[in-house]
Amino acid sequence: MSQSMMINDDTVTPVDPLFTVWSAVNRTSRTGQIIGKDERASPYQALKAFTTNAAYEYFEEDSKGSLEVGKLADLVILDNNPLTIKADNIRDIEVVKAIKEGKTIYDRAKANASAQ
Repeated sequence: MSQSMMINDDTVTPVDPLFTVWSAVNRTSRTGQIIGKDERASPYQALKAFTTNAAYEYFEEDSKGSLEVGKLADLVILDNNPLTIKADNIRDIEVVKAIKEGKTIYDRAKANASAQ
């Protein structure tokens, strides 16, 4: 899968990485038709497009894209594993927590508590 394959038009459509991963893995249209069955990405390839490959495209691979000593701690904790869940359910995975540069910027439990 090419690195540019996962780019979407975020000025027109909202960026939803897990939906984009689901789309790359399943290649299913809104009507349920599979488009380009042989062009499907594995969940691992699709996740790499948003992590290590994206950092490389922006010349930020020395500071982002993977969890390594000395890199920024930008990551999300998900409520399910996109590598092991049924491919069609990837779009239903929810973010539990988002951490940027080592600081929590989203916590679903706190967001749900404050919404009530």
